[in-house]
Amino acid sequence: MLGAATGGDYYLTRWLFQRALAGIYFAGFAAAVNQFRPLLGTRGLLPVPAFLQRVGFWSTPSLFHAHYSDTFAMTLAWTGVALALFGLSGFSESFGTPVSMTIWALMWLLYLSFVNVGQTWYSFGWESLLLETGFLAIFLGARNVAPPVVVIWLLRWVLFRLMFGAGLIKLRGDDCWRDLTCLVYHYQSQPMPNPLSWYFHRLPVRVHKLGVLFNHFTELVVPFGYLIPLRPVLYVAGVFTIAFQGTLILSGNLSWLNYLTIVLAISLFDDKLLSRFLPITPGSLEPLAAPHQVAVMGLAMGVAVLSIYPIRNMLSPGQRMNASFEPFHLVNTYGAFGSVSRERDEVILEGTTDETITPTSVWKEYEFKGKPGDVKHRPPLVAPYHMRLDWLMWFAGLDPRYAEPWMLPLVARLLQNDAAVLGLMRTNPFPDRPPRFIRARFYRYEFTTSAEKKATGAYWKRTLLGEYFRPLSLDAPGLIDELERQGWRR
Repeated sequence: MLGAATGGDYYLTRWLFQRALAGIYFAGFAAAVNQFRPLLGTRGLLPVPAFLQRVGFWSTPSLFHAHYSDTFAMTLAWTGVALALFGLSGFSESFGTPVSMTIWALMWLLYLSFVNVGQTWYSFGWESLLLETGFLAIFLGARNVAPPVVVIWLLRWVLFRLMFGAGLIKLRGDDCWRDLTCLVYHYQSQPMPNPLSWYFHRLPVRVHKLGVLFNHFTELVVPFGYLIPLRPVLYVAGVFTIAFQGTLILSGNLSWLNYLTIVLAISLFDDKLLSRFLPITPGSLEPLAAPHQVAVMGLAMGVAVLSIYPIRNMLSPGQRMNASFEPFHLVNTYGAFGSVSRERDEVILEGTTDETITPTSVWKEYEFKGKPGDVKHRPPLVAPYHMRLDWLMWFAGLDPRYAEPWMLPLVARLLQNDAAVLGLMRTNPFPDRPPRFIRARFYRYEFTTSAEKKATGAYWKRTLLGEYFRPLSLDAPGLIDELERQGWRR
């Protein structure tokens, strides 16, 4: 039994977990380096300075309340990258527990600062999941001390809420999870398909139904194995969880959600198993110092209290899919794909340099790096990296209200050939001078059949549904006034 396991039983567990989690942090901070300024900078689509004028520190704790500039934001993002590399290399664990805790605490604080001013661009459940997991990692200690078993169990508790919450939201949500047909649509309609999604979509319907059954088993039954202190049960639960997440990684780009779930599943394995795969021998381990023990006990009590709302949410028929109940994202509620779109409708942005729009005007499309556009462009593999604009463009296709805060600023920046925003795109169809007008059209996308793909080389076929918004220029009445009201700068 593992109930009487000592910290020494989890040396390799901690070793592997810390490095894997640092890799996730690296992906998060790398995305901030590349995307924060065009999305949220001083001249971004949703500028942080304007947001900070509307909110207080205790509702959105962030270092940016003390100071904001784009240079400061990039300094914090690059600092996060450097700290993540320290964690990935194990350097962070070489100088004792105080240094280790400081490095992990700084990673958590820096990422919290980005999330809490990130508005809709940072509104995804895996942001809170990284913060909750990262906060627990602070207390694991350095390589010379025995890993606190309590923290290992707290990581399992996060994994339980993540998986079981996802299973419950599906049962309570879309009918296709109950009639086992959701995967008939999911691979095509998911936010960002990857190179294998076309092949998964073409699997027989009976295979899709078996996939849904496997989903239900892994999310609704397996999680209870996380809480049983028996090695064989924990091992089997861990293998099922990792195998399930592996299929999700193979079939789509869900940012780092699946990767971080696998990181959490590492907590289900101990050194007896991991020593077969990791030729690392721990030295003599010191017991936890008294302050460390007190901190761990305080952590456990805090998590117990903060778990009340997530538990109530899981038991509620009105379960919320992803939510934080306090601004530090310490104990959250999770879920995914409570509903599944049957169709894939894409917003395609087009521009023209014509001074006057006529029926013969030539319109050129903007291509995004991740989301579908050119029907012959193969869906990319980007996870665990997160392309935030591409994801929000998918939401814009579901409901125009999702795009209300940021679509007009995006159009305005494209009309200016803004280099930072164009850096988020795969192509700029107007390299010499900016377009005079931009419009958006609405298309329904479907994966091609095997015969169509062989004949045309296209992964997609599309049908024009209509106009998403009329042609806009910087001279459009009221456009600049509305943007400046939102805090936008020319």
